[in-house]
Amino acid sequence: MKVVICGAGQVGFGIAERLAAEDNDVSIVDLSPKLIQQISEILDVRGIVGHGAQPDVLVQAGIEQADMIIAATLYDEINMVACQVAHSLFNVPTKIARVRARSYLAPHWQNLFSNENLPIDVIISPEIEVGEMVLRRLELPGASDTISFADGEAVVAGVTCEADCPIVDTPLSQLTELFPDLQSLIVGIYRDGQLFVPRSSDHLLVGDVAYFVAARDQVRRTLGIFGHEEREASRVVVAGGGNIGVYVARALEERQRGAKIKLIEESRDRAIEIADSLQRSVVLHGSALDEELLREADTPEADTLLAVTNSDEVNILSCVIGRQLGAERTLALINNRAYPDLTRSLGITAHVNPRQITISKILQHVRRGRIRGVHSIQNGRAEIIEAEALETSPLVGTPLRDIALSDDIRIGAIYRDGKLIIPRGGTQINEHDRVIIFAMQSAVRKVEQMFRVSIEYF
Repeated sequence: MKVVICGAGQVGFGIAERLAAEDNDVSIVDLSPKLIQQISEILDVRGIVGHGAQPDVLVQAGIEQADMIIAATLYDEINMVACQVAHSLFNVPTKIARVRARSYLAPHWQNLFSNENLPIDVIISPEIEVGEMVLRRLELPGASDTISFADGEAVVAGVTCEADCPIVDTPLSQLTELFPDLQSLIVGIYRDGQLFVPRSSDHLLVGDVAYFVAARDQVRRTLGIFGHEEREASRVVVAGGGNIGVYVARALEERQRGAKIKLIEESRDRAIEIADSLQRSVVLHGSALDEELLREADTPEADTLLAVTNSDEVNILSCVIGRQLGAERTLALINNRAYPDLTRSLGITAHVNPRQITISKILQHVRRGRIRGVHSIQNGRAEIIEAEALETSPLVGTPLRDIALSDDIRIGAIYRDGKLIIPRGGTQINEHDRVIIFAMQSAVRKVEQMFRVSIEYF
């Protein structure tokens, strides 16, 4: 696949890294010579210094032969114009743009991004995507990662095995016997910096992060089996009044009438603006690292301190201070890929990675085959993929125990006729089933092949 990426920031670099590693032909455009030099030295991509919306620059990047353009610069308008140019002058089939301003995304302007106006096939809004991920974390505080698939009927979640986890040292094969009616299946384990697909003889250890697929109404029960029975957060302190912090506060006001929300913002003008826009949240002006201000925000009594400022370091330190003050849980927004493992040693309950969330959303439209959803976990070590099975798929019509799947793939659930099925050895996949798969990065290509339309199908 030939892909042109506009913007060599964190998102542009991340998606270029993933696509180049999978032997795609990738060109990346940015105005910064320094960024282009760095990315060209690290990755097997073509780097072009220039303005991503200008036709001559796009021609240098190979737009005339491109299958896709991904416009992920810092500026919405450049991203939108780049897609318009790619469509009008070069007839690029797929156009993806990152758009952050809420004004462009308002429901009554929904025709803006149609082929007749601005021909963008996929709009990525990082603040909304990250905000929804944070809200899911607040709803299920025992989970370290939560993603919905199959029209919301399936949830993939990560959960840390603490010292009091009841199922530590229990072979996974015994869990089915202990909980025969549980609609849940462990598909991946992260241990000592390594992620792997477990065998039935494996067992969980203290400190493991287990990834499971569960029916929507079975998630809380599954978390309880792991020893996590935390209540949904209702007393929340939000450190950071940017787009994400305000989105979360406003959503909590609308979805949880009894929620008590305190929001801390360092800019006085911004704090006044936020206070005018929110209905029930209390907005405080000051630093998220000010211990007295955190006390004034009732951090010692908070269910969750949510740190979503523009600085990873401020987010980490405010969570550490909040934990010392007595906050029950802490959640930090972290962009730097080197920090997540550090957060656990500092006692931070969970973190959210905007870059990873945005890349996952883009990968959903990059993947070949009938792919309906993708989520990348552990910095791209594996992907959760939801795909539709076609008549020609090698998975259709054969009991799973008789299919020679590689050890780096695990089928976690099947969605059929509005019902979720947790598969067993005798389960068969039917045509048009939606299959949720945990695949190590090395196996993603295999999964794509399983769900592609073969030439014989026509």
